Order: sequence, then structure tokens, then C-alpha cells
Amino acid sequence: MKTEVEAAVAEACSKISAPKFLVLLSSFNQFEKASKLIAEKFPNVPIIGTGTISYYDTTSSDKRMLLLGFGNDAEVEVGVVRNLSTAPMLDIPAMEEKVSKIQAGDGNTICLEFCTNDEERLVTTLNVALERARIPIVGGTVFGYPDGYSPKVLVNGQLYENACCYALLKNKSGKIRTYSENIYGPMECPVTHIATKVNLSAKECISLDGRPAADVYCQDANVSRNELVDNVLTNPLGRVIGDQIFITSPYAIGNNGSLISYKRINENDSIQVLELKDYESIGADTRRNIRDENSHISFILSINCIYRHLLYSNRGYLDTFISEMKSVGPHVGIVGGGEQYKKQHVNQTMVCAVFE
Repeated sequence: MKTEVEAAVAEACSKISAPKFLVLLSSFNQFEKASKLIAEKFPNVPIIGTGTISYYDTTSSDKRMLLLGFGNDAEVEVGVVRNLSTAPMLDIPAMEEKVSKIQAGDGNTICLEFCTNDEERLVTTLNVALERARIPIVGGTVFGYPDGYSPKVLVNGQLYENACCYALLKNKSGKIRTYSENIYGPMECPVTHIATKVNLSAKECISLDGRPAADVYCQDANVSRNELVDNVLTNPLGRVIGDQIFITSPYAIGNNGSLISYKRINENDSIQVLELKDYESIGADTRRNIRDENSHISFILSINCIYRHLLYSNRGYLDTFISEMKSVGPHVGIVGGGEQYKKQHVNQTMVCAVFE
């Protein structure tokens, strides 16, 4: 909790001895210097990290430093995927070698990652290396950085822009189970729309059913254009695939009534305006499920969307949520601008990994 970086690093490192793997989760103003200091202190220990808002104990903070140390039960291979916006496949051969080395078993390995941009391209790229080994992705997009700052991720003392840091993390003494929690669902009388025009590079949905996307949203959600962006906390968009829904969060209205979102909408996608459900009940079900499936929980790492964070903050529920997660087992959470889970990039979702 110390504000001076050297003192904060000393405080964070004081409880760690002989780690096999480190994860740095830091306030943005400390992140770059702390990355260098910790890499120097543990020169042969693999490390990944990101600047972030963090959840720990019973509170949220954008001013603290968390250092996660994994011991002898962990086996890890870390790496970076660069050039996310242009050619991320260049780093996949190296990742495939690491996948072979980690020798993932049945449900005991995850790919933990933090990325800066181009999430849909990233998830597709990572799964080229991960799918055959059945290693699921659990990760988040760097979010909350100051204006004018280029988001970066950390791998072994090096900072990278336009990149993803990852750890193939194996639990040698138990499973690592992954979970995804969605607190939104179809409206009472849902209307499914077809995305008829999009701009993928800008994550812009221009029209639904041939009409301006913002007008369609406002009609279904019964709000004005001026209310649209704030209303997304309770009524996001959902991409419907069979009986699955993947959330996309519009954050701006573009020219001619388009919607610009944190997740891409593809042409011909089926889209619905969703509504907020009973999030306390849904959260209780998630925690019950985690307890039922994991006999001895040693650690829980969660990634929560900034829009969930804002919703819970606005409703006075955030500290309660963090306390409830702590009641299940030792818990650390971060806030992302998007979440990556298995084969999808999503918004307004919690994804988590539970270590036996």
C-alpha cells in the first residue's frame, strides 16, 4: 500500500520466498518502475503483469500493488504475442513450443493473459496453439490507464505495447477450473436483430435490420439517444449464438447513429438488447457452484469488466461482491476493459480461474 515505488516493492516482496512464478498487478503510476525492480530482485523467475484496478481482501483500489507468488506446485511457461494489430501469428511457433513443454493434463492448465488491444484477433490466434492441448484462456484487456498513456504488458522484465503477455500455468497438485458469470439475459419479449452493416476495425455496428443501430437500441430499451451510453450498464447488447449469449458494450454513438463498442459485432450476427437480471442471486449460484466443484480452494483469480465494476459501485454492491468472493477462498480480482474466455472476447462479464 506504500505510495513510494521502492517501498511498495519491498512491502509486496516481503512475504515471497523462492517463487516459481510471479504476477504483478499494480497501479499504473507504479507499474513500469515496479516491473523493473521486481525483475531485478527475482532475475530468474518468470513474471507477467499489468497495470490495473485490483480487488483484494474486501476492497477495490487503483492505488495499490499486488504481487502474486506461486510456489512449487506450479509449473509455468511465459511468453509474449506481439503486433496484435498486424501480425500476431509470428509469435505462435514459440508459443507452440511452450505448450509442448508444459504437457497440460486433464483440466490442470490455463493460459492466463493480459492484452492491450485487438482481442478478437488475439483469441483466434492463441487458440491455434492452445486448442489441441485443450488449454482454456482466462484473461483481460488493460483498462484504467491515464490519458496519453500507451497500455503495456510485462513479460520477464520487458514491457510491450500492442501485445499480450501470457503464462501457461499448470497446477501439479490439483485442477484449475474456469468459470464465466453473465448477469444479463434476454428481455421479456426479446427481439432478435441482424447486423446489416459494420466497421470491424472500429468495432462499429452501423446498422441493425438496415436501420441506424442506435435507433434500434433506443426503441428496444425505451431510452433516448442521450440516455443510451449510461443505459448500457443495465441493457447491453448480446451476440446470440444458439443458446449462448456473448455481451458487447457500446460506449459511444458514432456518425449517423452507429454504435461503437468494446467488442466487435460481425455482419449477419444475431443481436439482442439484453436486460440486467438478479445479479445477487446469480453471483450466489456461481459461488455455490465453485464450492461444490472444488473440494480445497487455494486461490481464485477473477477478471471483472469495468461496466460490472461501475454497476456494482453505483448500486453500493461492490465491496459486498468482493467480500463474497473472499468468502469462497483466497481471492484477487482485476478490472478489465474486456474479458477473454476460452474462444471468445466478451464484455460485462466476470471470468475466473479457481486453483485446487
